[in-house]
Amino acid sequence: MIYVTTETIQGKEIAEVLGTVRGSTVRARNIGRDIFAGLKNIVGGEISEYTQLLADAREQAIKRMIDDATKQGADAIVNVRFTTSQVMQGAAEMLAYGTAVKLK
Repeated sequence: MIYVTTETIQGKEIAEVLGTVRGSTVRARNIGRDIFAGLKNIVGGEISEYTQLLADAREQAIKRMIDDATKQGADAIVNVRFTTSQVMQGAAEMLAYGTAVKLK
C-alpha cells in the first residue's frame, strides 16, 4: 500500500476517491517508564522510553489505517496526517488518517 502526505502520488493518476480511512491506538504510560522519565526530567535529555512508546503507537496506527484502506479496496492513501489526544491522565490516542484512493 502506498501512503503519502501529499495530495497526489508522483507518476500515478488517481482514478477514484474512496473516502476517509483511519487507524488509531490508545497507549498508557507505565510506572517503569515514568520512573526513568522522571529521572531524565531532572538531568535533561531525550526521554527515550516515551520516544519508543510514541514510535510504536504511530506504527500501529499506520497499520490499522492501511487495513481500513485495504478493506475499502484502495490502492493508496493520500493526505496522510497524524494527531494525538489525551483520553485520560496518563493515556493518549495516536490517530493516523488519510484519503483512500484507487489508482489508474
